Amino acid sequence: MKKVLFLLALVACIGCQSEYQKLMKSDDYNAIYEGGVKYFEQKDFYKSYELFEKALPALRMTEKGENITIMLAKSYYEEQDYLMAAYYYERYALTYPTSSQIEYAYFHDAVCYYNLSPAVTLDQTYTEKAIQSFQMYINKFPNGAYVSESNEYIGKLRNKLEEKAFKNSKIFYDLEEYKAAVTSIQNCLKQYPDTKYREELLYLALRSSYLLAENSVEDKKQDRYDMAADSYRSYIDEYPNGQWAKDAEKIYNSIQKRNK
Repeated sequence: MKKVLFLLALVACIGCQSEYQKLMKSDDYNAIYEGGVKYFEQKDFYKSYELFEKALPALRMTEKGENITIMLAKSYYEEQDYLMAAYYYERYALTYPTSSQIEYAYFHDAVCYYNLSPAVTLDQTYTEKAIQSFQMYINKFPNGAYVSESNEYIGKLRNKLEEKAFKNSKIFYDLEEYKAAVTSIQNCLKQYPDTKYREELLYLALRSSYLLAENSVEDKKQDRYDMAADSYRSYIDEYPNGQWAKDAEKIYNSIQKRNK
């Protein structure tokens, strides 16, 4: 009985595979479309997007074109091919702006870019694209079903960019590139004034300014010590009892002794 069941399953599998292969070789685009729908409903998304890709050029201008495009996007999304999914969601939004699924397409286009956002140490182009796409969705559908979720995604993405900016600043400091560190820290604080790294950044700005002055040629030392003193005041005004307050005080005292 087990052998019979195995053989029946094998025959069914071969039959299913041959049906897919026949459709891939066929010129009957309506049959190809129906096959794509069948595989989509069965959650066999690889086969569905292969068939839809084949059918779309012939059926794009028909009533089936809209359905093919959105199912292509969904199929690629389910296969975690987010770049292709985003392409078809964007294509759908541009081609069918009055569709009942237009809001869904805008939101999931942004989710695709969210899923493409890489580790914080890597280039953040897709992170920025995801933020732009979620914001576009919110602007277009201010009372939409996914607004709250979009704001949560934006928060996570901005946290990643904030961490990236902080780590870049710290890398310059660790490499003893103090001039670059000061500039990078200032830019980070300007872009993310409420960052959770604010105290550490202000302290690193002080140390970087001080060490830059210490390693400068004589005619640039005074201006850079003055800049370090300003950095000290910025830190201590906000964090008089901060984690690095004692060390900041030592640096400032050293600057004051030099200026006497």
